[in-house]
Amino acid sequence: MLNKLRHSARLFVTGGDWANALPAESRHNLYRYWFDGLFAAASDTVPINYLTLYLLAVGASGAQVGWFSALSSLAAALALLPGAFIVEKYGRRKEFTVIFGGLLARIMLLAMALAPFPASGQPLIWLVITLGVIRSAAGNLAFPAWMSLTGDIVPMQGRGRYFGSRNFVMVIAGIVVTYLMGEFITRVGSPQGYQLALGLSFLTGMVSTYFFWRIQDSAGQQPVQSALKLSLTEVWQDFHSSPLFFQFCIAMAVWNLSLNIAGPFFNVYMAQDLGFTAAMIGLAAIAANVTRVLTQRKMGELADRWGAGRLQMVSMFLVPVLPILWLFAGQLWHVLIINSFAGIFWGAFELASFNFLLVFMPENRRARYSAIFQVVVTIALAGGAALGSALIDFSWGYDWIFILSSIGRFTAAFMFLALLRKTRAG
Repeated sequence: MLNKLRHSARLFVTGGDWANALPAESRHNLYRYWFDGLFAAASDTVPINYLTLYLLAVGASGAQVGWFSALSSLAAALALLPGAFIVEKYGRRKEFTVIFGGLLARIMLLAMALAPFPASGQPLIWLVITLGVIRSAAGNLAFPAWMSLTGDIVPMQGRGRYFGSRNFVMVIAGIVVTYLMGEFITRVGSPQGYQLALGLSFLTGMVSTYFFWRIQDSAGQQPVQSALKLSLTEVWQDFHSSPLFFQFCIAMAVWNLSLNIAGPFFNVYMAQDLGFTAAMIGLAAIAANVTRVLTQRKMGELADRWGAGRLQMVSMFLVPVLPILWLFAGQLWHVLIINSFAGIFWGAFELASFNFLLVFMPENRRARYSAIFQVVVTIALAGGAALGSALIDFSWGYDWIFILSSIGRFTAAFMFLALLRKTRAG
């Protein structure tokens, strides 16, 4: 009986029996990476859902929340290429990821929780913003190493099913922690509830770091290339050698700029304009996670069957509808319906886009290509958040921000459709 349970658990973790033919160490890496994802999701859901509310609780304005998002994205962009070149020159992908993404970035969560003790007023607001920006920079400095290692941990033939399972449990963790923390923060009060939630996020993140540290990375101990230079010329040569990758980056730049015109402000809108509590905002986030978890495994199967590109295309034409729906939201049940659709659409997009991105990357330059892509994305996110903040400062109102975001998303979807047709023709 115990052996059957263990066998079933292993099949669930890997997304099926496709991993049985892999060497024992490769299977162990899949298990460790799965648990890393579980605890990382439990940790990350606190800053994802409640960090902007924490800023509001310590006195930040809606525009300051937007500038925080813009600065975080800009810091990420500045960190990505150095991270890629360091990994390519020195190797040590696992160690690099753990030091910056697993330790430094998560220590910033604890520092933000403790920030109200030495500061108050505007200094406190900017201290929390600064710590959040450092967190973003540290995590993205480690991103190229993490991306490169991920491509080696999970073989191509089972990526859709494996990430379907891994994403499934990550969403479950997000649902549970989001609900518990929302109720906890509402009951404890502000800002103490947010501080304790960030402290718990730090502790959970350390468990994730432990599992990632146990992954064996024998292939990534040595440099990928021996002589690399951090220069715009080499970045342009990478674009020139892969025009489809260049077009993909442009489409995703338009997509992410459009997303972040509105993205940082949904929680602000719920808290300030709709009057929602932390628990209510947590329930809104849970609605998206519930529908995502109910459809995630199916999305993994569709990604393997249809191809990641086709699934991403469909999701990109559905996501732009969401900001328009926010124009009609006035009560909690309205937001629950909108976010239920969002969970399905975004679950498909995130799974497909991750797999589709790996297609463009040469194995020996995966760290660099992932960094270039993330630089483009994060600069676009910074631009979108800055534009949204400026529009708020000019008193445009949230309705116009939502409309502009939707138009930009549809534009990017048509750009991706054109790229996908070229990919198939080639």
